[in-house]
This record gives sequence, structure tokens and C-alpha cells, in this order.
Amino acid sequence: KEEGLELSPEENAALVSKEGDFWADLTEEQKERIILVAVATADGDDTEQSLDELEELGQTAGAVTVAKVIQNREKVHAGTYVGKGKIEEIKNLAISLDADAVVCDDELSPAQYHNLQDALEIKVIDRTVMILDIFSKRASTSEGKLQVELAQLRYRASHLVGGRSELSRLGGGIGTRGPGEQKLEMDRRLIKERITLVKRELEQVKRTRELTRKKRQENPTPVVAIVGYTNAGKSTLLNYLTGAGVLSEDQLFATLDPTTRKLVREDGEEMLFTDTVGFIRKLPHHLIRAFRSTLEEAKYADIILHVVDCSNPDLDMQMYTVYETLRKLEIGDKQIVTAFNKIDRLEGEQVLKDLRADRTVRISARSGEGVEEMLDALSELLKAGQVLIDKIIPYTDGSQINLLRKYGQVLEESYENDGTKVKAYVPREYAYLFQSADGEDDQ
Repeated sequence: KEEGLELSPEENAALVSKEGDFWADLTEEQKERIILVAVATADGDDTEQSLDELEELGQTAGAVTVAKVIQNREKVHAGTYVGKGKIEEIKNLAISLDADAVVCDDELSPAQYHNLQDALEIKVIDRTVMILDIFSKRASTSEGKLQVELAQLRYRASHLVGGRSELSRLGGGIGTRGPGEQKLEMDRRLIKERITLVKRELEQVKRTRELTRKKRQENPTPVVAIVGYTNAGKSTLLNYLTGAGVLSEDQLFATLDPTTRKLVREDGEEMLFTDTVGFIRKLPHHLIRAFRSTLEEAKYADIILHVVDCSNPDLDMQMYTVYETLRKLEIGDKQIVTAFNKIDRLEGEQVLKDLRADRTVRISARSGEGVEEMLDALSELLKAGQVLIDKIIPYTDGSQINLLRKYGQVLEESYENDGTKVKAYVPREYAYLFQSADGEDDQ
């Protein structure tokens, strides 16, 4: 325009496209370039799938994978994770590809971390650090941030090495002269103090959560805990059911903080749905410990809704990971409904089964297909643990009506000449409150 030139629409579109490519290339250049490294210790294991998942984690963390390296060994090298020859290969690869970091698929010991970093002369991190980094970016509530910080502190405390010869400044004044405090000891002390402080703050949060849970238990509305592998579609399902407005993206760990919402069905039946953090293979034990209070929502739920991405070719391993995590959390006595999600992505007819579940259904959380069938399955299992009360309560015994409303779900209520005719479901443990004079339940 300054030169008095006018571009045709085609020339203008081409220029805009070129500018877009320039900024896309610039953004790509700014991303950290990483090389993924794993050790396969047995034929036919899931190392390749685990490395693919690590690549997804890298994308979520804002990095771009430039190479993948797998070494076949009888066992992981105790000192450097991979063997000497593979270290040279990775080092040359990092130089030729201008990589910024090497990411190992397993949690490294302190010795492995330092030896490998010294040998490669490049930043080295492991799967645990990658996951912790994603969690620190995604946590939004104060509880989530505290839990992530606690996991990070515990990881750092277990990986403090070195500093044996680095001494801090000597103290000043009478009575303070001495050998000084080693940097390693000082770091360890500071981390320990911070861990104590964070745990104290989390205890307060835990007490608040327990009060909320106690109030919820006084309310008879059944609680359904949604669990599943990360990116299985749990948040999408919660949004479809209740309009919760939870962030839902096609990437790992899109949401971390638990959300509880109420669903009221057309027949008046109510359910509370709680979304929990997604599980993943090789989930760092630091995170399991830190998020125990959050994951305990599943422990105190009435029923577990296990959401599975049935379009994922690795769904059997993902289901195994979920059940193993539930076992570690000592949640093994709950009834489970498994919802095979994303059926709209399946090509052809596929046999989907979960032998550990009480019921299985096929759904699409995005379109709503099969969701009513899923709710019916949940309702049937919940009612299996309830007793149907169908009786006329005399007007002189109005307290029973109040108890029914407090502990049960009233289906029908009408006023007769001799009292209030009610039909309601109550939990089996409260059924004795509504026994007839002869001691039998009115059903």
C-alpha cells in the first residue's frame, strides 16, 4: 500500500497463508525438542505403546518429539538406565537433531539421573517429572496445587544427590563458628520443612472435604464416582449428563480437579456424579500418595462408573491400569458399571467385555448414544441395595414420613382417609426404621 500497489485476492490469500506458516514454524521452533528413551526387558511387552503415550505426554507438556530410542536388555542398567553403546547413539542423535532434552520412560534413580546427564551432556528427565510438570500446569484449585506441590517435593527429596563438598557460609558471631552446613543437608532440611507445611494445609482441606462428605452421606442421594484412564472421556460424559462445564479436550490430563454435580432424571431419581483425575500407566507413586484424598471420592462412592475409550487399541492394558490403581487405593468392594465410550469411532462390530464389571454398556459421551441405558444400569444396581417401602403411614406417625424423605427416595405420595400412602426406596440399612408392628418390612 505504501508503494501504491494493490494485491489481487489470490495474492493476498497467498501472503496471509505464508505469514501463517511463518508463525507456525516459529512456534514449533520455540517448543522444546525431546528424544524419548525406553528399555524393553521382554519380548512382546508394551514398551512401544508406553513410548507412544510418553510422546502424547510430551505434546501435552508443550514439547515436540524428534526421535524415539528403545534398547532391548535383560534388565535396566542400574547405573545409567541404558547401556554404554546406546548412550553414544543417543548423544550423537541429540547433536544431529539439535535436541534440548532426553526423556526416559521410567522413573530414574538419583544415580541413573546424574550419570546419564553427565554422559549425554544434555538435560535428562524421566516420565515422573513429565507428569508432575503437566499436573503443575493443569491444577487450578488450591487443593490441587497443594497436592501437586507435595508430590514434587517428595520426588525432589528422594532425588537429592551431590553437594557433599559445597559448604554454606560460616555463621557470624560468638558461638556460631563451625564447619558450616552442607548444601545437600540444607536443601533436604528446607524441603522437609516445606513438606510439613504443605501436609498441614492439606490436612485442613481434608477436614473440610470430610465434613462435605459427611453432609452428603446424611443426604440419601447416591454418589457415582467416574473413574477411568486419562482421556477416556470422563469430563465429556459429566458435561453431557449435568452441564458441568468442565474443561474437555482430546489430550492427556485435560482436567485434574474433582467436580461433583447432581443429575435429576425424568422420574425424579437423583444421582451425584463425581469426576476424578484420570489414571495412567506407571503413575508416579508420589502422585498416588498426594492425590489419595481426592481419589478417595471413589472409595466413599456408592458405585463406580468406569469409563473406557473403546476406540483405543490398548484398551485392555488401560482397563488393567485402572483396576490396579483402584486396588492400591483399597477400592475393591464397589459395584462397577463399565461404559465403553467413543463407540462412534469404532469401525465395524467389536466384542467389548469387562469381566470385572457388574454391568457393561456402550455409549458415546459426545452424542449421548447409550447414555440412558447406562443410567438405567446404574439405577438398577443402586436399587439392588435398597428396599422398596409401600405402605400407609398413619397421620399420627408423621415422623416416619420425615425419615423417608431424609433417608429414601419417595416415588409416590398420596393422602388417604387413614393416613399417607407412600411408595419409596430406602437403603437396606435404614429399612428397620419402617418395619410393621409384626416386625416385617412393608414391601
